Amino acid sequence: MLLLLGGTPAYAHTALEDATPAPGAKVAAGTDVVALTFKDLNSGVPPKIGMVGADGTTVPVGAPVITDGGTACAAVSPLPVGVVTLTYTITAGDGDAQTSAFQFEVMDGAKPVEPPSACADLSLPAPDTGGAGTVLGLGRTTATAVLAGAVAVIAGGGVVAVRRRRRTGLPAEGGAAE
Repeated sequence: MLLLLGGTPAYAHTALEDATPAPGAKVAAGTDVVALTFKDLNSGVPPKIGMVGADGTTVPVGAPVITDGGTACAAVSPLPVGVVTLTYTITAGDGDAQTSAFQFEVMDGAKPVEPPSACADLSLPAPDTGGAGTVLGLGRTTATAVLAGAVAVIAGGGVVAVRRRRRTGLPAEGGAAE
């Protein structure tokens, strides 16, 4: 009987209600905050927000701060002129991740976009621009782990080479055969 009636859709997913800048908007290059307001943002997991400029370059975005009203506010690096694609991934209350995107245009001479009042008094984390806290574009922790791994591989290779030389009776470099 249930198969004949079909399933009913689940409405537990979080939906984007408003955005600043809005999809299709024309904004000034000085825009430095983005805000996404979601319906039923109750998962406790902040959305992931990413931005890409017209030339394919990633625009750094700070970690979003969630307001009581379900708005995610995030600081962004200066926006490049051209069409910018904003992508967000939100985890719904039922645990499902949803990813969506929209575009807006950054223009010289356009009207500056004011962030919603919900974001006005927040202390937003600055976007990671690859400055002093990074090494070769990686965060310090990641760069340290990569360096430690490389040292371990090189040291391990040296130990294996020494053991092989001893087993085969080859002289060490600079020494004479016994």
